[in-house]
Order: sequence, then C-alpha cells, then structure tokens
Amino acid sequence: MKYISTRGGAEAQDFCDILLGGLAPDGGLYLPESYPQVADRLDAWRGLSYAGLAFEILSLYITDIPPADLRALCDKTYTAQTYRWSRDPAKAADIVPLTSLEPDFHLLELSNGPTLAFKDMAMQLLGNLFEYVLDKRGETINILGATSGDTGSAAEYAMRGKHGVRVFMLSPDGRMSAFQRAQMYSLPDANIFNIAVRGMFDDAQDIVKAVSNDAEFKARYKIGAVNSINWARVAAQIVYYFKGYFEATRSNREEVAFCVPSGNFGNICAGHIARMMGLPVSRLVLATNENDVLDEFFRSGIYRPRTTAQTHVTSSPSMDISKASNFERFVFDLVGRDAAIIRQLWREVDAGGSFSIADGPFAARLPAYGFVSGCSSHADRLATIRDVWQRHGLMIDTHTADGVKVAREYRLAGESMVVLETAQAVKFAETIREALGRDPQRPAELDGLENLPQRVELVDAGVDQIKQILVREC
Repeated sequence: MKYISTRGGAEAQDFCDILLGGLAPDGGLYLPESYPQVADRLDAWRGLSYAGLAFEILSLYITDIPPADLRALCDKTYTAQTYRWSRDPAKAADIVPLTSLEPDFHLLELSNGPTLAFKDMAMQLLGNLFEYVLDKRGETINILGATSGDTGSAAEYAMRGKHGVRVFMLSPDGRMSAFQRAQMYSLPDANIFNIAVRGMFDDAQDIVKAVSNDAEFKARYKIGAVNSINWARVAAQIVYYFKGYFEATRSNREEVAFCVPSGNFGNICAGHIARMMGLPVSRLVLATNENDVLDEFFRSGIYRPRTTAQTHVTSSPSMDISKASNFERFVFDLVGRDAAIIRQLWREVDAGGSFSIADGPFAARLPAYGFVSGCSSHADRLATIRDVWQRHGLMIDTHTADGVKVAREYRLAGESMVVLETAQAVKFAETIREALGRDPQRPAELDGLENLPQRVELVDAGVDQIKQILVREC
C-alpha cells in the first residue's frame, strides 16, 4: 500500500515514511492510493477480539511492517489493562463496550483508556508504532502537536518515557478544563514539553502546520506529528467503527448509523473510510457545537472557516475548532481525487477565504457519502446530560451530549444508531455540576490530579517563538 498527497505534489510513500513525516511536503494530507474492499470479510471478522480486528484492518494499510510484528504491536496496544475504565468492569475485555440506552440507540464507549478520551484508541497504537519504527531505523523524532483538550494528553500518555521521542504540545491558554490541563501539565517526564499559546486552538494548529511546511526546519529538527493530520491516527480509528457495527448488529445484512461529535473531522473521517471500505453504514451523522463550520457545509455546500475572533468558547471545548484540518481528506474523495481542485480550494482557505460546492458538479455527489449534520448549544447539552442521567443513570460528557442530542433528531424507525462517546464526564466537571448539581464520577486513582505540580511554558501565538523552543530543547 502506497500513500499519496491530497495536493498531488509529493511522491507516493510507504506507511512508515508517512508515519514519521505527518504532513506531506506539498502541504497536503496523505491518503492510501485506494481503499481496500472488505465486505466479503465481515463474517470472518465478526467474532474477533479488538486486537485481532485491529490487526486484520491495519494490515491492509500497513504493508511495510512484517505481519508478525504488526500483530504483536496490536496485541501490546489493545489490552484490558490499558482500557480499564469501563462503566462495567466485566466488559473491560471488549475494549470498546456498547451501552444501549434504548432499543436501537447505543453509546460506543471509546473513553476507557489512560486519559479517559477516545483519542487514546489511536494514540496508544501510535506511540508503539513510533517506538518500533524509530528503533528499527536508529532514529529520533520531535513530535509537534496542537490540542483543543484531549489530543494532547492522549499523545503525552502514549509517548511518555518512549525512547527516541520528544513531545512538544501546544494548547490554547485557559481554554481547556482544569482536569484536561492537569492531565497534561502534571506529567513529570523529561521528554514531554507543554506550551500554552495565547489564543485559540486554531492558532496553535496553524503554528504546527506552518512549522511542518518549513521543509528545511522540519528535516533539521526531525519534526513529526501526532495530530490527526497523521494518517496513522485515522487508520487506527477505522477499527472501532467495525467493532461498533458488530456489537450493534446480529448479521452483516443490517445497516447502522453512526453519530460522531466532530470539530476537526478526524474521527468521522475514519467512519467515512470504513463506509468506503464496505462497512454497512447507512448514515454518518455529524454533530457540532456552536462552532458549526462543518454543519454549515453539509447543509449548504459552503465551507467557511471562522477567524479566531469568531470562534465560540463553549462547554464542549474539544470542538471549539473553526478550521477542520481533516476535512481536506473527505473533499479529496468528493472531487474524484483531483489534486488540482484541492489545491485551488485550499488556496482560498489558506488565504482566509471559503469555498462553495453548492452550485457546482460536486453537490450532486454529496448525498452518496451518507452525511447529515446538526449542532448543539450549551442549553442543549445541559438538558441532554440531565435527561440521560435521569432516565438511564449514565453520566455523559459534554461532547457526547452534543452527539446524543443530534442523533435523537435523526433517528429513523428500524435503524440502529450508535453514538461515539468522546470522553468521560470527569473531564468537564464544571458543566456536569451545572447540569446535575453534583460532581462527576472519576476513577479513584485520579483523585487529586488537579492538585499536582504543573509544568507549562506560556507564549504568544507565533511561529518564531515555537521554533525557538524547539531549537533550545532539541
């Protein structure tokens, strides 16, 4: 399997090369040359363990790691000990248990890993892949990433103590919950560097892209990426769509709709690819918060990123994103994988503009991809958190509440709907207290996390300042 850039200006690469490189040299995102078709394998895959299913799917995309080694990496990553925070300890071995709220309406638990967020599902694998490839090549790497809340902690917990790896994680100053900040900033590991940027997540993400687009600097300081611009993140997330489908169905003749809270489009992009591979997905329901750039696109055909000043600060902060970096991958498929069109469209986006497909030839293609969308407000998520707690005795986080709210709007009779859980409620304690009048549940091992000493460097939002830190520490 070879990988090509959405912008067409990079040579086809093997998986291990794009794993370490992140963003393509032409500024595009890597995708496989084609999506493997697997409809005839579903029967054989239905009874597999999560690690076994991960191996079967990832081996289609990772052909430059020996199968025995890849299987060992999957077995090492997906263990009940690592993903042990399930609501029902008896289901820990499932890795991603399914919880039914009502007949044909389910939550897929993706937040049972070390940082209590769905990002662990891919990031733990990424940490093991990085270490494996770097050891084989005798190389080191400096990871530069940006987080709106959960990516940072998931990356740091996956990479902490890994030899040959340093992590430099940018986060928007004061824009994450106290629990999220404590998870990241309290890590004492010498290879972890936290940098708080005065601004929003999009400012931090733009800095990461700018540094990655400086080819000379990137090569000299061995800069890599763990944000979902890294294809390995998306590939790992494909797996749980298959697992969720198997858990929610009895036969492969059934279809399932997935509702996905989404800000950066990485999580739902994996669902799009699973559907393209032949997984029987009837619809992909995209849920946003008040930052409704993606909802606007799927309703109108207009992609109009917002400025930092236009980005709302919300109670589902991991979706406070107004420029969805993974969206380029989907549009690449939508326009028939024509890199010239992508270059033209993103020339407008990168210049601060927008684009529309509403009146062009691609509008007619959009329904075939199965997307629908909706948005949620602070009042909506409070009401949803309260309702799910009162009716089902389950405490959900703010992002999952956005997903449940939108999923309910799109329910169809006889269709199974699976909402992808984003995180555990403890990560957003302030809003949980507002909704329920009580503190959220948390694992006893994490009591007092917010009181630990924290290490973080505060800087202005500028590329030069970040480069200076990289030069200083590397």
